[in-house]
Formats: sequence, C-alpha cells, structure tokens
Amino acid sequence: MNISQLAELDPELYLTLQGELGRQRQTLELIASENFTSLAVLAVAGSVLTNKYAEGYPGRRYYGGCEFVDQAEELARARVQKLFQCEYANVQPHSGSQANMGVYFTVLEPGDTLLGLDLAHGGHLTHGSPVNFSGKLYNVVSYGVSPETGRVDFDQVRRLAREHKPKLIVCGGSAYPRQIEFAAFKTVAEEVGALLMADIAHPAGLVATGHHPSPWPYCDFVTSTTHKTLRGPRGGLIMMERDWENPWGRVAPKSGRVKQVGELLDGTIMPGIQGGPLMHIIAAKAVAFGEALKPAFKKYCGQVVKNAARLAQRFIDRGYNLVSGGTDTHLLLIDLSDREISGKVAERALEAAGLTVNKNMVPFDRRSPFVTSGIRIGTPAVTTRGMGATEMDLIADFIDRVLLDPDGESTALKVRAEVEELCRQFSLYESL
Repeated sequence: MNISQLAELDPELYLTLQGELGRQRQTLELIASENFTSLAVLAVAGSVLTNKYAEGYPGRRYYGGCEFVDQAEELARARVQKLFQCEYANVQPHSGSQANMGVYFTVLEPGDTLLGLDLAHGGHLTHGSPVNFSGKLYNVVSYGVSPETGRVDFDQVRRLAREHKPKLIVCGGSAYPRQIEFAAFKTVAEEVGALLMADIAHPAGLVATGHHPSPWPYCDFVTSTTHKTLRGPRGGLIMMERDWENPWGRVAPKSGRVKQVGELLDGTIMPGIQGGPLMHIIAAKAVAFGEALKPAFKKYCGQVVKNAARLAQRFIDRGYNLVSGGTDTHLLLIDLSDREISGKVAERALEAAGLTVNKNMVPFDRRSPFVTSGIRIGTPAVTTRGMGATEMDLIADFIDRVLLDPDGESTALKVRAEVEELCRQFSLYESL
C-alpha cells in the first residue's frame, strides 16, 4: 500500500501525514537533533518486520520464527562495529535515553555519584537533570563551562571529581557546539578511579567519518542515537571499543563463570529495561549504518561541519553572541541574553517565517527552561537537502531579519515566501 491509498482508508490520518510532509518540504529544518532519512530507511522502518516479536538476542530469542530478524540485527551490529571500529555494540535501545539508562543500570547502584554536564550548560536530561530518572536515582554532581570560553571548565571538573569521587563521569551533551574533549576527561577519570562514558548522540556521524575525534581509546562506554548526524531512524546504541571482564564479579547463574561487561549490558537492556526490540527500526538502523559506510556520507558530514562554521561566522559578522564563540560541529548556540528577545519568542517568530529551530538555555541563563535566552541551530537537515555556503548566507539573513522584527507580520510573510522559494530549489522526498 502506498500513502495515497490511506486517503480512503483513514482520511484523518492521511491529512496529518500530508501536512507533515508539506511542512518538511516547505520549511527549513534547523533543529540540530533532526535530519531526513533516506527513502530506503523510511521503507524498512515501515516494513513487515514491525510484525515480529523477538525478545532476546540473535540465536537466543524467547520466541520462534526469528531467523530473518536475527539476520537483520546481526547485520546492524556488524555494520556499526565496522563504522565505529568497536568490538561490542548493542543496537536494541529504543532511544538515546534508554542507551544511557542501560549503561547507568549496569555500572551504578541507586545513590552512586554521577558527574555530568549541567543541562543549562549544554548537557542532556539523562546526564543528571533532577526531573529525569538520572537525577532521581543517583547522587548527581554537575560540571559546567567556563564563562570566559564557553567550553568545559576542566579545573572545575577535576575539583568536583576529587571532592565527590564519582563512580561514572559522563562527557558529551545536546547543546555543546565544540568537540568533546575525550582525552582530558580520561585524565580526570583515571585520577579518581571513575569509569568514563561518552554520549555522542549529536556528533555520532561526524565521529564515524573522522570529522570529530574518536572516543577510543579513552572511553569505557559510548552511547548514541541513530538519527541526528547519523541520519538513520530514531533509536539508540551502546558501544565499547573492547569487551572486558566485569570488575564487579557478577557471574552467570548456571555456570558460575564471570560475565563479560557486554553480557551485563545486554542483560540490562533486555530483560532489564526493555521487552521486545523494534525489529523494523533495527533493520532500518542497519540500512543507515550501511549508508554511513559509503564515501558519500563522509563527504556529507564534512559539508555539515562547513555549513555550521559558515552559518556561525555570518551570525558573528552581524554582531550575535555565540556560546563558545563559534562551533566545531554541526550546531551553534546563539545567546540572546544581551537582546530583548527570549529564546521562546525567537522560536515562535522563526517558525512563523518557515524556519524551525528550538529555544535553548545558555550557560548561566537567567531565564527559565520554558523561556530561555538562546536558540540552538543545526545544519544536518539542510545539508541533506544539498544546501551549501550560499544557502547558509541566505539562512543567516532570514533569521536575522526575523529576530530584528519578531512581531512583524509582514516580515514573517516575506521571509516565509523566500524560504519556500529556497526549499523548492532543494526538493525533498519527491516520490512520496
């Protein structure tokens, strides 16, 4: 069945899908955590594999009839191991949050100390936010960035680590525009005897293609999403460069042998925190990993970084304050603290003009998380559409015009018309 047949079967949902397709085609998607998958990924994500329950792992399922879904999961694991040059990979986590939960539940007990990047300084909810499971279950100590540089304050990281002796240190974030300093974090972790986990959900595609430093050999665990810069379906991933014997002495019940850490992680994901894996999504991950292994994807990721740098420079030229003074990656964070406009107002004004961004807290933000003083902008999705330096200049101009006149209806309408014209030049999903 194609989507057009849905018009008769379920006209309400058909209109919803068409509306979203139109929104994606006619607006500029600048949310740093979003991207457009290939048609192949879309097709497999909507395939017959959604019908199959497959609790367990390949060759060790709780259900029969798993011959072909086993092949799909093995293919996903083999491809991601090649992509990231790692020995262990678990492709079952439904999301990046559950990938992080899988590591935490494996190595931490409730009440253990976790050292992570403050949400307002670019971290993620799962790095210890008090409203998240991580902040509720663990003794969280948060580090931040330097007010002078906007980069991780390693003097603070070292001081907090020495004082609180965390069992696990988490590096990486969801709004940190610079490369993750894996080696520096490893030095601190070794000094205090902590394990080190890197959350590369945002720069994963850049890491895989050499446009961002590798977390190996510094990190004990690496988690990621499979969308964002990896351009796959929405999902999570856990990796280790090498599997190793667990230091906690946990044994297999029947044999009494000491389990490897990989076995512990597998058991934490299923049956620990998840039931049946989403086999259609795991197969779609395999497709995306295969695409990421091709030379064209490396070129794409290079252009993502170039586009972000170009966009950042254009905002700097216009007098905007960028957190950390720019970007090394696919995202930039504009600090509007010195302007009358809030992140919330900016997000709404830009959306009305056909530019989709998200409001975001900035370091030392005086506004609430629901209002914020910043906006986060990313280049993965517009780069997927084929846009380059010329288009980044246009996008910076669009955004600047709207932010200078956020309440101006005529400005929004004029910019939106120009955005739609630009989008027509870079078509999306023509065959849908």
